[in-house]
Amino acid sequence: MKIWLDGGLQDLDAARVSVFDHGLTVGDGVFETVKSVDGRLFALTRHLDRLARSARGLGLPEPDLDEVRRACAAVLEANPMPLGRLRITYTGGLSPLGSDRGDHGPTLVVALGEAARRPDTTAVITVPWTRNERGALAGLKTTSYAENVVALARAHQQGATEALFGNTVGQLCEGTGSNVFVVLDGEIHTPPVASGCLAGITRALTIEWTGAHETDLPLDVLDRAEEVFLTSTLRDVQAVHRVDGRELAGGPGPVTAKAMRIFDERAADDLDP
Repeated sequence: MKIWLDGGLQDLDAARVSVFDHGLTVGDGVFETVKSVDGRLFALTRHLDRLARSARGLGLPEPDLDEVRRACAAVLEANPMPLGRLRITYTGGLSPLGSDRGDHGPTLVVALGEAARRPDTTAVITVPWTRNERGALAGLKTTSYAENVVALARAHQQGATEALFGNTVGQLCEGTGSNVFVVLDGEIHTPPVASGCLAGITRALTIEWTGAHETDLPLDVLDRAEEVFLTSTLRDVQAVHRVDGRELAGGPGPVTAKAMRIFDERAADDLDP
């Protein structure tokens, strides 16, 4: 296994990031996860655009997207696999202990791991913690992921693969690593970015390709939605068959099944939509 670290490929066992890297000490970094299929990346341009937006939002130097593209290509070529999770991590770099950044420049890491196709349906839970839609990191894909780690661990304890958050005003927001959609009266709705959710790449494509509505939704909409589904880079569109103790259809409902089919067909037609 080879990864890209600060300018070139390195063997996994030899690659080292400083223990004083700001991404490690205070979570000062941004990242993207990109799906690779047979050595080709899906929606890379959209992912790189969001990487740059997140970096600007965090006050990091603008990433060299040409270098990031070269790094992605080199890692893919060095590590052939049928389905992979490519991770781009961009941090504040070597810095003093504390919140102040150093002047050594950012760290760039690109790595690839094997992935498996997700099941067509899954179970989710809701958690009592909230997303802060007015926080400094709202809408940014940062490496400050500890809240997600805690929530996802609770989901796993309850036999689920995802945990859903509300925001500070009681609206449905997002999952730890996914966006959430609900079907009401046969129409698809998803929380707007103003709710504090991440502007997911798969979310945006699903909205464009299915005509889903961005709607402020109370958290308890999950108690009455006809169908619920998740979107993310590796889930694509995935139906939900259980929310907390509420059982939904055993398989994807008709609206979700159509959304899954549309996404698969459109994604197959254009790898960089």
